[in-house]
Amino acid sequence: MIEMNVGIIGGSSGLGRTLIYYFRNDFDVFISGRDHNKGRKVADEAGVNYIESNEELTKISDLLVISVPIHNTSDVIREVAPFMKPGSVMVDVTSIKEEPTKTMSEVLPDNVEYVPTHPIFGPRTTELDNQVIVLTADRKGEWYEKIRSYLESKNMRVIETTAEKHDYMMAVVQVLTHFSFISTASAIEKLKIDISETEDYESPIYNLMIDMIARIVSQNPYLTYYIQFMNNNGDKIRNTFAEAVLEIRDAINDGNEEKFIEIAINATKHMGDIQNALGRSDKAISALSHEYSLLNKSVGKEVGLKHIYSGKIHVGILEKVNDKTAFLKETKQVKKLRIANIEVLSDAELYRWKLDNYTKKVESISCVFSKDVDVNVIQKTVKDMHKIIDISLTDKYNGPQIDDDHISLTFEVIALDKDAINSVKELFTGFGGRIR
Repeated sequence: MIEMNVGIIGGSSGLGRTLIYYFRNDFDVFISGRDHNKGRKVADEAGVNYIESNEELTKISDLLVISVPIHNTSDVIREVAPFMKPGSVMVDVTSIKEEPTKTMSEVLPDNVEYVPTHPIFGPRTTELDNQVIVLTADRKGEWYEKIRSYLESKNMRVIETTAEKHDYMMAVVQVLTHFSFISTASAIEKLKIDISETEDYESPIYNLMIDMIARIVSQNPYLTYYIQFMNNNGDKIRNTFAEAVLEIRDAINDGNEEKFIEIAINATKHMGDIQNALGRSDKAISALSHEYSLLNKSVGKEVGLKHIYSGKIHVGILEKVNDKTAFLKETKQVKKLRIANIEVLSDAELYRWKLDNYTKKVESISCVFSKDVDVNVIQKTVKDMHKIIDISLTDKYNGPQIDDDHISLTFEVIALDKDAINSVKELFTGFGGRIR
């Protein structure tokens, strides 16, 4: 751990809460929040410190993160600026950069550095690896280099630009995307379409599109509103989108095939590397179908399923799978897990998890088999048994005590309990063997 205090104003929810888990192993973390009961609970669960006062939090922070709603960011910056430690740094994580950058430059003293940032990911992101973060500092000091190096050490993709360029790019990446997706969702609602009914007719692309729209519209509506409202480029983006929609609508309503084809071709040409886009979308579709196929093939077998958000791993016998749910029998109860929220552990991952989490029983079992017995079949069958961690052949023997057409095989079996070991012995007997 680096001996440095990181303070997060707004650390009890949203991205601020997520940042706790990225920072707590490297720094001493302190958080504040509007709801003190919730804030203390979050701090206790995460093993960090809670401070009720933004002012007191600011006074002890070497690096202060402002993680509050966009429309409150500048007010909070002004509130705490007088209490910043000399030689400290302020960082904000809002989706717009022009206003907070301007505010920090105006109100922070010369002996306090500031680094405006925008992590291009949300609170549901579980790994920093390969995630994008944008830095828009208008002046760069010692803290800037430290922060950039730290982010790069986490394998993040660091983009350095101006606040103005950032906000224009985000007008396309966020404002246009959110506006078009929410408009589509609103149209579906106005048409009174039952989304679940469309699933019987959905193509893989429609499936992906609905999932992405649902992801956007399920976000905090206040956040999406202020992303639209506070980006200086928002009006131009929304008006251009509306004009494009009307132009396409009129071309179709007027039966103007030539005009529609012209619009479609021009739009396609402007989309850049189409082959890469097709490749990425093919991968996404393939990943969805592969996971479902893997689950279907695993019914009746032991599997490990990892919840992609909580990180919790569930191990048991997969009883059945339907369109959205996997039914996993853990000990005596059946756990229902949404397929969209889980990933299937590989055999190696499941094995490592068992070694780390289960008390193990190890026993060598010697058994006389016919010489033509298939050792690989025996080992594969045992490995598929419930509560068996591993099996390995440790010895072969066909000395004087063993008939010429037989062989004694000794296996080391690693299991979770004695009953599982006994089940292996019963299986050997079922294969025609005789326990020695």
